[in-house]
Amino acid sequence: MRSYLLISFLLHSLCILGLKAQIDESLFNEVESKVIEWRHHIHQNPELSNREFKTSEYVAKHLKSLGIEIQTGVAHTGVVGILEGKMEGKVVALRADMDALPVTERNDLSYKSRVISEFNGQKTGVMHACGHDTHVAILMGVAEVLAKSRNFPGTIKFIFQPAEEGPPPGEEGGALLMVKEGVLENPKVDAIFGLHINSGTHVGKITYKPGGMLAASQRFVINVKGKQAHGSTPWQSIDPIVVGAQIINGLQTIISRESELTNEGAVISVGSIHSGIRFNIIPENLEMIGTIRTLDRDMKELIRNRMQEIVPAIAAAYRAEATINIVDGADITFNDEALTRKMIPTLQRVAGEDKVFEINAITGAEDFSYFQNKVPGLFFFLGGTPLNMEERDAPSHHTPSFIVDDSSMQLGVKALSNLAIDFLMLN
Repeated sequence: MRSYLLISFLLHSLCILGLKAQIDESLFNEVESKVIEWRHHIHQNPELSNREFKTSEYVAKHLKSLGIEIQTGVAHTGVVGILEGKMEGKVVALRADMDALPVTERNDLSYKSRVISEFNGQKTGVMHACGHDTHVAILMGVAEVLAKSRNFPGTIKFIFQPAEEGPPPGEEGGALLMVKEGVLENPKVDAIFGLHINSGTHVGKITYKPGGMLAASQRFVINVKGKQAHGSTPWQSIDPIVVGAQIINGLQTIISRESELTNEGAVISVGSIHSGIRFNIIPENLEMIGTIRTLDRDMKELIRNRMQEIVPAIAAAYRAEATINIVDGADITFNDEALTRKMIPTLQRVAGEDKVFEINAITGAEDFSYFQNKVPGLFFFLGGTPLNMEERDAPSHHTPSFIVDDSSMQLGVKALSNLAIDFLMLN
């Protein structure tokens, strides 16, 4: 029996080594320039959430050219590719998000976005200000590499996801809708991997965290109703702008005085306020929109409950009325600890042990979490900051100056390709 087990182990090891060799380094070199070209095209032609029509067509055409079976129209504009290996085995999914943001680009690039669209009733530029263009191009490159290295067991599912930044109000979308429509079934996915380009981390680096890595996000809308009056007679009004200011201050005390921040971080931010139309009229109504970020489920409920109590109470204290509506965005992005331990050696082999770092949790959010709620998943960051720029000086995500170095993407292709093959071989 011992001899049989030893022979089986050796054969399995040789098989693994042989199949790893099937991803010839030359394939990564061949696809690099294509990935950059695809990324530039997608960057120049950004589309908002649930409106990624041309992007999905671009992706679908590429997958078809590789002989990969595809499904389109998943969660509105999503594309799913299925690549079967030569032997039966497990199923691994790789995900990239496709949507851009209502941001007007400030960079002076040959492939700069000049697209104008409408968001929340306002004209705006559209920009890949979070790097989703790199994610799509990287996964297109992975698909090409793996389609040419098909000697693996099992199945690889490529998920090109719309609306990671959140669907428009009144619509469903994103990872949550993809899961609802069965993207993790037929064939049933055993594990999923995803990456996010990171401004503020140098090219060549990979960062990760086992367990809770990114925060849950919630979107809130507060409407304040006051009483309109002439700006010269404020005593005749119930000023919703003043009430709104008091509500904002009150919300911050939930974080600074009620949230146990030694457990986990939490954030409440107001990102948009609209009220009034003229300098000498105190308006009747005010609307504010913002986000809540939490890394602990109990804190999430505490903050939600206290906001629902505080907002109408503060308004009432100033003789106004206020309502608050809180909608879930992403859940906590939780890296399965056993899967992470198993796969980190792959990332270290690909990037170099000295280039893979464990980090603290951050208050950014990712709806990749909804895939991880159903199957074990590993999500990691890929450095995108040029080496000649200090990491601390890199423009933030979601800003007009956000920029990514093209040289970052080959490591992304290598990382996802090797994670997929190693998972299928080692399980």
